[in-house]
Amino acid sequence: MRAFYSLLFYLLIPFIVVRLLWRGIKAPAYRCRWGERFAFYHKKFAQGVIWFHAVSVGEAEALFPLVRQLQKQHPDARLLITTTTPTGSARVKAVMEESVEHVYLPYDIPCAVNRFMQCFKPKIAVIMETEIWPNIFSHCGKNEIPLFIINARLSEKSARGYQKIPSLVLPALVQVKLIATQTQDDTNRFIAIGAEHEKVKTLGNIKFDVEIPRETIEQGLQLKTNLFGGRFVWLIASTHKDEEAIFLEIYREIKPKIPELLLVVVPRHPERFGEVKKLCEQHQLAVVMRTSGETCHQKTDVYLADTMGELKMLYAAADAAFVGGSMVPVGGHNVLEAAAVGVPVLFGPYMVNFKEIAQGVLQEKAAIQCQNKDDIVSSITALHVDPVYREQLTEKGKAFVRQNQGAISGICEILEQDITKKS
Repeated sequence: MRAFYSLLFYLLIPFIVVRLLWRGIKAPAYRCRWGERFAFYHKKFAQGVIWFHAVSVGEAEALFPLVRQLQKQHPDARLLITTTTPTGSARVKAVMEESVEHVYLPYDIPCAVNRFMQCFKPKIAVIMETEIWPNIFSHCGKNEIPLFIINARLSEKSARGYQKIPSLVLPALVQVKLIATQTQDDTNRFIAIGAEHEKVKTLGNIKFDVEIPRETIEQGLQLKTNLFGGRFVWLIASTHKDEEAIFLEIYREIKPKIPELLLVVVPRHPERFGEVKKLCEQHQLAVVMRTSGETCHQKTDVYLADTMGELKMLYAAADAAFVGGSMVPVGGHNVLEAAAVGVPVLFGPYMVNFKEIAQGVLQEKAAIQCQNKDDIVSSITALHVDPVYREQLTEKGKAFVRQNQGAISGICEILEQDITKKS
């Protein structure tokens, strides 16, 4: 089955290249560094690395605290982080700088996998969340490279899909030394698709171990004072196509009731910055782009954050934050960063990607879920008029994050055993 999978992957390469070109129209970074996707490199890298893979920005952000912990414990260790997306790549470079090696994950075709493995010769492989690559996993098994899936999650839909191809999935899972899942439901689903019981442990979600440096909070508060001039700041984070329009309409409805309201919009994908600016102008709203360096004045309606990597700081500058990807059927985004920073958190009905977190935070009454526009209007109005309510939500949100921390410690202990053996 793996041979057929590899053949099919080879046949799809022309279409994959076309897709990269298509995505590169709006996001030029997709047209760059193609060689890495086929494991062709322009320089020699360190070998014997501890290798981590995080698909994009969200997984990378969750991974950074774990990497820093391992760097403290093993300052001489050589670390590699691979990503799949340009935004994930940019985040790794911005946060970790030169302390780790970084390339794109090669496509899961035998020739590329072999070149990648020969180049870096990883002594441990650590895959974030739900990435199952048959050829990569097979290579790890054949070469006795301990392979871990950490912060693993598996939706019911994905589990049903994997169960349809057991001859491909089962041999891949056999190569995994340990699957550290986020929840017991994830554990049950991994076992259902063929993982061995003793190889699956529920260790919690490392996204709860989010790091919020004090200087990040201070920068946000300074931004609020210097640029926002005491306005009531409502931040909409990680928005997607068709989602901004919803909030711009709501803003126009709420503005007469809250004259000091300022809407801060942070699109999820940088290639949409220009598109969102035009949308604001079509709604006849006055926009200030973050990269312009301009200060918001009383007539400014929207502050558009056309930068990457500043979301935590922007949360600290807000009076309320709505986490996007949840008013359109995208599946939601991580609400824990906002809660950890200390801002009242709202989100919409589409939270399938963060189902357990959403249920937990609502059970603790530490966030607000809005099903429609009317819910959003009433919630923002209530938060504006009641600072005590805002403070209660903030404190409950922080407590919810603290109560669920500790996954990184458990994962570090497990990885430590093999790191020590291979040193």
